[in-house]
This record gives sequence, structure tokens and C-alpha cells, in this order.
Amino acid sequence: MRIVSLLASATEVVCALGAGDLLVGRSHECDTPPWVTRLPALSAPTFDVTGSSLAIDQRVRAKLQAGEPLYRIDEPLLVELSPDVVLTQSHCEVCAASPADLAHGGAPAGVLREHIIALRTGTIDGILAGFLDVARAIDRTLAGQALVEGYRGRLDALRARTSDLPRPTVVCLEWIEPPFAMGNWGPELVETAGGVCLLGRPGEHSTTTPWEAVRDADPDVLVVAPCGFGLARTKTELDVLRAYPGFHELRAVRDGRAFIADGNSLFNRSGPTVIDTADVLAEMLHPGVFPPRRRGTHWESLAEPVS
Repeated sequence: MRIVSLLASATEVVCALGAGDLLVGRSHECDTPPWVTRLPALSAPTFDVTGSSLAIDQRVRAKLQAGEPLYRIDEPLLVELSPDVVLTQSHCEVCAASPADLAHGGAPAGVLREHIIALRTGTIDGILAGFLDVARAIDRTLAGQALVEGYRGRLDALRARTSDLPRPTVVCLEWIEPPFAMGNWGPELVETAGGVCLLGRPGEHSTTTPWEAVRDADPDVLVVAPCGFGLARTKTELDVLRAYPGFHELRAVRDGRAFIADGNSLFNRSGPTVIDTADVLAEMLHPGVFPPRRRGTHWESLAEPVS
């Protein structure tokens, strides 16, 4: 079997199922495990992904308003690779290539379209169901069932450990300028880690949120994990965040409970690392119970407490 994955999280699932050797192509965002970067990339953004979060947001909005695709697919290469299965997604046209992007450059062979698996989810249950869909598509059903059972066990165990702990209020931001409150599976992860998510609705898309709403929510904990940004890139925009009116007066900032996190590999991908994200949140929310094992690699403090 030959597999092309146009979604980073799907690539991670294929590898977690022990089928990484079947991959023959990837998306431009696929980077885990690191060896997959040796595979040919079949997708690329049609807009400049460098610069500030504001500049990127403006470019994306301009593309969407013009009805232009955000990603292009190298369909001649796709046909040349002759995959049996193409993995993609139909949940968010902004985050990654979708089946619609396959149509912009001229449709590949009709037989290929019959083997496109488009994952669509905004919840943890949906993510795990997607793992099973991938497993069935690549003839790894039993491995998929075992994988999902193990992940559910980890989430259940974490939920049990946090069930009797104090539950701090939390705001998670998925973009800096403009601010986006984290939706989708983010609020569920906060709940599993023992917190109460104040902005963003479980199962719904992340959405632009006025800074005033963040200020009025005044959470116990603030987590900033921009979509597609790692820690280093997020740090380049901290001055923008700190310049928002009332930022330094937020309870989370005053108490030293404001954090930045790796949005690219943890918070924004609907793959196996989403389980790790719950553990990372638990370290932030309950430092007296969960040692900061991932601090410095997956998350960092944004501000020190004010004396």
C-alpha cells in the first residue's frame, strides 16, 4: 500500500500505527517524526507565512474574501506517486490542505479520488474516531483500536487525578493579533487537565475575540499557543501581547500564571500529540501536583508574579 498524507496529524497517526514505511508523500507541514521530512512535499501555502500574526491574518482574510485557495497541491506529482490512499481534512480550510484544494489545479485521475480520506473533527471523540478511520483505510484496524484505547485510558487517568483539585479559570488564545479564543478540542483539554475554560466553545471553530473579552474574563491562567507557531516564534510577538490595554493587570499575569506554549506541535494538531497537550496543561494549572517535565520545551512562563 502507498499512502500520501496531506495533513501533519494524519502523518503522525500513520506512524503511530506502525505504518510509516507506507508513506510516499507528505504535506509541507509534516515534520513528525523528523524522518518524514525526507519524503516529497505535495502541498504549499499560496500566501506568505512569514511576518507577524497580524500580517498573516490579513493575507489569509484577503485570500478568503477573493475566493482564492490557501494551499496548492502538486497534482502531477500526486498522480505520479500513485497512492492507494490520500489523507487530508475538511475541518478547517485555513489550517491545512483540504479536498477542495485538490480541485484547483485540475483533478487527478478519478480512481484516485475514490481513495481520499478527509478527516473532520472539532472534538476529542472526533479526533479518536478519525484515528480509527485512518486505521481502517490503511488496513491497521486492530492497531487503531489498541491505539485509541490507550489514549482514552490516558485521558481518563488524567481526568481522575484532577477531578478533586481546585479548578482555575483559563483562557487559551490561538492567535495573538487579532486574538482568537481557542475552540475545537481546546476547552475539553482544559477540562481534562482540571480547569474551567472561559472563552471558546468545545467543538466549535476558534474565533476572533475582542481583547476586551479577555480582559473582562480576567482568568486565573492565561495560555497563549498561536496556531502553527512554536515557542521561538511566539516569543517574537510578546511585545504585541503585552501592549494590549490592561494586560499587566490581568490576574494571571500578576500571579505569574500566564504561559506560552507550542501551538504548532501540541495545541493545534488533531493528532496523537493532543493527548500530550492535556498533560502540558495539567503542569501549568496544577504545578503542585504535576512536575513541570515539559517546561522549557513545550511551554514557558510568560510573566513573573508581581510582588
